[in-house]
Amino acid sequence: MCTAPRLQYQDRHLNNPPSAHSATRATGQNLLLLALTYFCYFGYFGVTVPFLGVFLDGRGFTSVQIGELIAVITFVRILGPNLWAIIADKSGQTLRVMQAGCLITLLSYLLLFKVQDFWGISLAFGLVMMFWTAIAPQMETITLNAVEGDAKRYSNIRLWGSVGFIVASIVAGIFVDHSGSESILLLNTVILTGLFVMSLLIRDGKSTLVSEQVTRSIWQAALHPAFVIFIVASVLLQLSFAPYYGFFALYMRDMGYDAQQIGWLVSLGVAAEVIIFLLAGKLINRMGVKYTLIFCLLITGLRWWALALFADQPVILLLSQCIHAFSFGLAHAAAMQFIHHHFGENQKSRGQAIYVSVSFGLGGSLGSYLAGHLWQQGTGAGLTFFIAAAASVFGALLLGLVKSADMRRSTAPG
Repeated sequence: MCTAPRLQYQDRHLNNPPSAHSATRATGQNLLLLALTYFCYFGYFGVTVPFLGVFLDGRGFTSVQIGELIAVITFVRILGPNLWAIIADKSGQTLRVMQAGCLITLLSYLLLFKVQDFWGISLAFGLVMMFWTAIAPQMETITLNAVEGDAKRYSNIRLWGSVGFIVASIVAGIFVDHSGSESILLLNTVILTGLFVMSLLIRDGKSTLVSEQVTRSIWQAALHPAFVIFIVASVLLQLSFAPYYGFFALYMRDMGYDAQQIGWLVSLGVAAEVIIFLLAGKLINRMGVKYTLIFCLLITGLRWWALALFADQPVILLLSQCIHAFSFGLAHAAAMQFIHHHFGENQKSRGQAIYVSVSFGLGGSLGSYLAGHLWQQGTGAGLTFFIAAAASVFGALLLGLVKSADMRRSTAPG
């Protein structure tokens, strides 16, 4: 006998629906809180991305050790996101998983005030990253549900993450110049505290009705040829970013820039992100996800090539930083659209987790390890960025193999 799917959770508003006015106001407040959550989340990256290498260098680590430590930290992203996403999708407690991740990340980060040696710092950062990976997939899922998958509305919220990154980078540069590289620990503690507070205030407005019947398994979606090629290209993109994330600040410092100037340079790239997020929906609609990603990968290759050859020329350096709008901002928006529409309703957190763990985890850790060994205290900088450029271009060529029809349904709505 055929029976209807059993519903595991009930929407708390079914018996007492709110008025249209109060519901609209609550939705607006929640979107604002989500924007502030992105502000804090990427504010942490605004401190860590430019100045982690400087911080580790200040602790006396070599470029090989820095590369290996960042690789160890990043490797955790392979395991963590999938664990948390399974818990979130199976339990329906997406928001609770995110809140727990925010709290334990903060507590783990406090260990860095005590540990000094390589393995102690690796363990502390490993714990931070393990629980940090509980945040992003859930935050993206909650936000995309709140905006009903609309690329324009999503971008308007996500751009506040870029604003947070800019503000934090500039403030961190001032801190490092005046108080030394250790000061980033205090700044990040404040940011992580703010992130936890925001996570307690936001609401997951999506109805929690969950069906046990699934139209296709998570593995059918994950092993679809279009998704496999997308993931490989994403791995290559993140591999290409590793020298930038790990050594850009040291690269610029070797060229005579101080910490505040480095903070402004990194912020310029993220400021360009803000502009592109305002246009991302229209661009994705016009170009489609496939060709948007191909363009982003190709221009990212140009960016690393320019850094390898012309980083000593201020105009070229500034232009290469502006390309960050495409190499991260537009690429991220397109990837989010593809994942959101490729996976089923009760697979979205796991779809996000697969993307984060494989592309950022595998690609980032492998790239960091290679960059650390190629960098050679700065003497191998040019070669490292050349290899990064080649990886990005190769990813674009792979995406060219995907049939447009296989990604067409992931065109941004609206």
